[in-house]
Amino acid sequence: MIKNIINNFKDLNKLTKIIMKNGLRFCSILGIISLIILVTYNLSLTTPIIFSIGFILFKLSLIFGVEFIICGLVVDKIKAGVI
Repeated sequence: MIKNIINNFKDLNKLTKIIMKNGLRFCSILGIISLIILVTYNLSLTTPIIFSIGFILFKLSLIFGVEFIICGLVVDKIKAGVI
């Protein structure tokens, strides 16, 4: 099972790899921004809205990261004619 997943990542189309890499970079940057916001909230304890913004951004970055991976694999399979 794990070997199949690793082989799927190795056999991706070049354009799909580039899109997935840039998407995951974006998600990482979004996650770092959210962690900075959460650390700022932890150090200052000003308003709860800062915590909500940081937490929502962190969840959003995780969701986008998973979507980039899954959609990249599915689009590659569709292009290859497997699905």
